[in-house]
Amino acid sequence: MAKERVGIIGAGRMGQPMVKHMLKHGFTVTACDISEENRKKCADMGATVVSSPAEVGAASDIVILGVGYDEEVNEVCYGDTGLLASLKAGSIIAVSSTVAPDTVKALDAAARAKGCDVLDAPICRGRWFADEGKLLALFGGRPEVVERGRAVYSTFASDISHLGDVGHGQVAKAMNNMLLWVTSIGLIEAGRIAEATGIDLPKLREALMMSSGKSQALEDWEQTSFTWALKDMQIVTRMTDQYNLSLPLTGAVKEMVKEARRVKATNPPGWSKKG
Repeated sequence: MAKERVGIIGAGRMGQPMVKHMLKHGFTVTACDISEENRKKCADMGATVVSSPAEVGAASDIVILGVGYDEEVNEVCYGDTGLLASLKAGSIIAVSSTVAPDTVKALDAAARAKGCDVLDAPICRGRWFADEGKLLALFGGRPEVVERGRAVYSTFASDISHLGDVGHGQVAKAMNNMLLWVTSIGLIEAGRIAEATGIDLPKLREALMMSSGKSQALEDWEQTSFTWALKDMQIVTRMTDQYNLSLPLTGAVKEMVKEARRVKATNPPGWSKKG
């Protein structure tokens, strides 16, 4: 059976390893990115590089979106130069961007009207796992769409979880990221308290990683930047408004990540391992 032709829009730090792994597994890949440097890196790996989303759609059976924001997902999908203008019936748009659940639901409705499908497919674990082909993909979609997506995503994701319908993948990603930022803010405050006592913070970190204080946020402290934290929490708080939920901790975290980004970049607690 012939392999699906894969497209990717947004081939930055996460997308490039995905391209590498797909090519390694024998998929043909067509890439599009606003950065000339990113386009060159994809071309050097063996991908075909084009200048518009519509060109990606015309050359692909499954198109992975790796752009950053809801607005960018909409921009590359709709309009005369968007994916939906050129995708053939039976094609799939796989949304690996982290966006609001309603964004992928609306896109799915528009795609279904053209005989296409959406695979809700945000990814977790970050750039180092992308390099090793060990990402986690959180799928939402119809079973037959999920199975087609699984053949592609398994080239760069060691774990794939099908969580339900379109939108449920983004719900899972939002909850994952909310818990990450809750824990990361806690690490700033716990670190400040601990430092005030004069304790060796890297030694404390080692002890906590053997106890109930263990967390992925603590293990990955060096890589945590809070770059996307506000966007993530805006998605979560939009959901609380949509479902008329009063969640004070969620609202507080949304405000606290603004300052946390500055603290982590300029004067973070010294959790980092010695040496």
